[in-house]
Amino acid sequence: MKWIRSATLFLAGIAVGALLTQSIAAQNRSTGHRINHVGISVTNFDESLKFYTQVMGFKEAYRFPSQNGQPSTTFLQVNRDTFIEMAPANARQPAGLTHIGLYSDDAQASVMQFRQAGATVGDVRPSENSGSKLSNVTDPNGIRIEINEQPAGSLMRKAMEAWK
Repeated sequence: MKWIRSATLFLAGIAVGALLTQSIAAQNRSTGHRINHVGISVTNFDESLKFYTQVMGFKEAYRFPSQNGQPSTTFLQVNRDTFIEMAPANARQPAGLTHIGLYSDDAQASVMQFRQAGATVGDVRPSENSGSKLSNVTDPNGIRIEINEQPAGSLMRKAMEAWK
């Protein structure tokens, strides 16, 4: 009888160990994806900038240069890794949500992963303004998801590293 109990405990230990090993392995397969920004377009840029910086307390991290002196795309830093990308609304992009920024440790690997899963994803391209590596995929509802990798020297990486 003692050997049956010992064998049962031994087999139970193997089963529990196997389950824990699978769980740990699944955690280690992290894709490196996380939401890191939300893009919005606004009707009154100055009023919105004042709201997000003075009322909400977000820091202006950086903005893209404007050729005509008009407001341009501006990144507001919520915390070390989270931003709001704010741009003036226009005829092409009315006020509201423009996209969700999905951070990736490796944009090219993410594109391949999403393509293998059946998504139509654009090729990775460098951003001329920010130094980011970008691609886009659109969800079934028409929401654009911007895959973004932030290599050393990119504006967003600099803002993240400077966060205090």
